[in-house]
Amino acid sequence: MREVPEVPRRSVLGGAVATGALALGTGALGAAPASAAPGSGPAEQSAPRRRPGQKTMIGVPYAVHRTVRVAVIGLGNRGSGMSAGWAAVPGCRVTAVCDIRADRAKRVAEDLVGAGRPRPAEYGGAADSYAAMLRRDDIDLVYIATPWEFHYEQGRAALLAGKHVVVELPVATGLDELWDLVDTSERTRRHLMLAENCSYGRNELAMLKMAHEGVFGDVTNGHGGYLHDLRELLFSDTYYTDAWRRLWHTRSTASFYAMHGLAPIAAAMDVNRGDRMTTLAATATAPKGLADYRERFVPRGHPSWREKYVNGDLVTCLIETANGRVIRAEHDVSSPRPYSRINSLAGSRGIFEDYAGTSATGARVYFEPDHSGHSWRDFAPYRKEFDHWLWKKIGDEAEGGGHGGMDYVLQWRTVQLMRAGLVPDIDVYDSASWCAPVPLSVQSLARGGRPVAVPDFTRGSWVNLRPGLDSRMTEMPPV
Repeated sequence: MREVPEVPRRSVLGGAVATGALALGTGALGAAPASAAPGSGPAEQSAPRRRPGQKTMIGVPYAVHRTVRVAVIGLGNRGSGMSAGWAAVPGCRVTAVCDIRADRAKRVAEDLVGAGRPRPAEYGGAADSYAAMLRRDDIDLVYIATPWEFHYEQGRAALLAGKHVVVELPVATGLDELWDLVDTSERTRRHLMLAENCSYGRNELAMLKMAHEGVFGDVTNGHGGYLHDLRELLFSDTYYTDAWRRLWHTRSTASFYAMHGLAPIAAAMDVNRGDRMTTLAATATAPKGLADYRERFVPRGHPSWREKYVNGDLVTCLIETANGRVIRAEHDVSSPRPYSRINSLAGSRGIFEDYAGTSATGARVYFEPDHSGHSWRDFAPYRKEFDHWLWKKIGDEAEGGGHGGMDYVLQWRTVQLMRAGLVPDIDVYDSASWCAPVPLSVQSLARGGRPVAVPDFTRGSWVNLRPGLDSRMTEMPPV
């Protein structure tokens, strides 16, 4: 075991801490805050007052569930695959499935039966079929994998129906919607969690442990993003139903999906757990990639030729934190390039860079006093030493799951938390904060790239250090 230089965790986490309109036309997502005049500095985003009796969900454990009964809304590529994943977790059962296309619900139900699982109830055929499903009393957790424009409405409805909720990225696209999900979670006493599978990646969790154990010294900056050439899939007639994801690129210039890279960096910096994001400034390149791809590869009679793409190919958000750190979060799905989530963290004693190494881990590092000579080193021995207990415990089971095993780790851990009656690793405050760059990037770009204030969804509780993804090992209750 290598020696880690002694750096107090309080220092590592920031020193002396003293203190949906894009698609739906709701709220003021596309405009600067009313109190922020053009050319002025960022105006503080004031938190709406809690209603009488409304209390925080920070530190609130799940009630103990002998079996976690899951309902799935949205059964396209993501929802159908994750349905099988939920059913495979010990102590979890998929009790209902729903899609506006009823044939999908039937197909997923039959697939589960074919895998030896109980047949779930089927709902579908109408846009509001999920509402009837939510009235069932054999649902503990609702997993939502529909197009982005439906996440807020369906997530809120599930909370109001008394269910816990896991929502694919983003949980909502407007600041008013994000605040409403926070408030609805607090009022209903039900948890809502962003299905941020990348937060459970093996490299990401090892990076988190290294940061919290002082390997980086004082963490000063990090980079994360979602750089994924989706052009072929965006123009596919079958992959994204009704071209829903491509159509978002005709609506606004925004950082739609940077959470995959932002969330692990924020977790390593203990955002909402000793630090918080305070300002965001966005830039965007010209929208060239999708139109160029269409010109070269898409027949003239295709429906996409009636579309005008306005979202920048690369949207970059520069985020500052209360403790003086900087995060760069990027989004680009329109350019030819290999896949990357960037996933880089740096501090006073060294740096970690993912998607850059030549080893099997795909990462490289440079840390003092271990390294010298201005030469990158292999991440593999560090990942072995700082491997998160979840990967040590269920890594072999997870490797057969989606996205290199991250999907199964997220699902297994969520079920374990609910069955053991533990506090969530990712809560509604994390979920809202990680998704806030969607509307905030619109606001900043509308102001010529000037910084805008990031809301404090915790209403002041961010100053308190508390566990999150850096959890201690616990057992899955026996089935």
